[in-house]
Amino acid sequence: MSTWSGTAAGWTAAGEGQGGPAYAPWQPPTDVEQRLYEAKTRGDWSAYLDVLAGAQLFHALPRPWVEANPGYFAFFPYWDPRTCRHYVAILTEGMLPCPAPDPVFLEHSLGWFAAKWDDPNWWLAVNPGSPCEAYFAAGPEHRHLWTQHAQRVSRTARRGTLRALRVGGVFQGPVAHGLACGALLCVSNGSLWNAMGWHGTGYNGERERLADWWGITTREEWMSAQQRLLAGEMSNSSWEFVLEVRRAIAREYGGAVEIGHWRQVVERVVRGRVEEAAVRGVTNLPDPGAEVGRLQQLIGRIVRYEARFRADGLLGEDEYVTSVLAWDYGRASKMARWGLGARFCDVTEAEQAVVRAGRVSQVTYSSWEAFSAGYILGRCLHFDNEEFGDWYEEMLAAHRLLTTDPASPWLTIPWK
Repeated sequence: MSTWSGTAAGWTAAGEGQGGPAYAPWQPPTDVEQRLYEAKTRGDWSAYLDVLAGAQLFHALPRPWVEANPGYFAFFPYWDPRTCRHYVAILTEGMLPCPAPDPVFLEHSLGWFAAKWDDPNWWLAVNPGSPCEAYFAAGPEHRHLWTQHAQRVSRTARRGTLRALRVGGVFQGPVAHGLACGALLCVSNGSLWNAMGWHGTGYNGERERLADWWGITTREEWMSAQQRLLAGEMSNSSWEFVLEVRRAIAREYGGAVEIGHWRQVVERVVRGRVEEAAVRGVTNLPDPGAEVGRLQQLIGRIVRYEARFRADGLLGEDEYVTSVLAWDYGRASKMARWGLGARFCDVTEAEQAVVRAGRVSQVTYSSWEAFSAGYILGRCLHFDNEEFGDWYEEMLAAHRLLTTDPASPWLTIPWK
């Protein structure tokens, strides 16, 4: 076995003998490792660094140290007696092990490592022990080169793409179905849709995500949010109420439901409920006129969104959104993984929640397309305010990809 070395990039990479590749056939876990391997095989180390610059890079740290030093980072190099050097090991996302209580992995960019590096005598080890491994010197001139690659390559290029974990990922069965219920957000963020062993944006990143977006900082809070999502109780109950009224009208009369009829029935139900509660002695009741007015406005918003959905192909010509519970169920699929990445649960708990997300979705909807329309409407009602901006456009693009790409789980996993 020979060793390659280069002075400009300061790298060495082992793995090629004179008789050809020393490795047995190997399937790269993701597109990232595939491109690293191809660049290494060509000896194109500039391309290799470009891949690193656009990738998520993870470094293992002891969990007790991370929790004792919030907001800080430390390098934990290892000593290789063969080369008599210290190496800092980083892994790309496809090479990460299944999440365990300890250690945890923190995620940073190549440019961040270049700026924060502690000791110029350490070397950078990328995916050590794998066919796409490489080792880079980390002196000032080498880190300057990393910075140049980081400035040239966008780390957001993976957003809006369908990505899967080829080795170790789930492709069929109840777990895969539940994971696919979170595929809209996975495509939007460019994350691996079928990775049950989730690290996401690293231990700190997942904790920050849950704290900033959900106010979740403890296991108990995560469990409460997970259960509420699976029960369809996290989003605004008024949304599902008005859609439930429309479903009841459709079942009773058949055919399309006129908006005027829909509004009349909603008003009758609201006033009837208030009157019934008053008879029972309930106090602090809402003003029925104000409540009816608010729901009439909501119906108008839903009708306008559905018209746009039909124009953009999210709904067929005569179709409408049956339920917005997908907004909760799809987020439940992701919440299970976010909780795992933040170590608020273990893999078994996360998997059970993912399977439940898939099952309640199957009960509520008839197809991936119907699920998608419900999810997107819920997201738009929550965030978009009829602007049809990024909150909508990102989901529309993800929907189109998931309903047309031959590798999409929505085309390879039966709805029921």
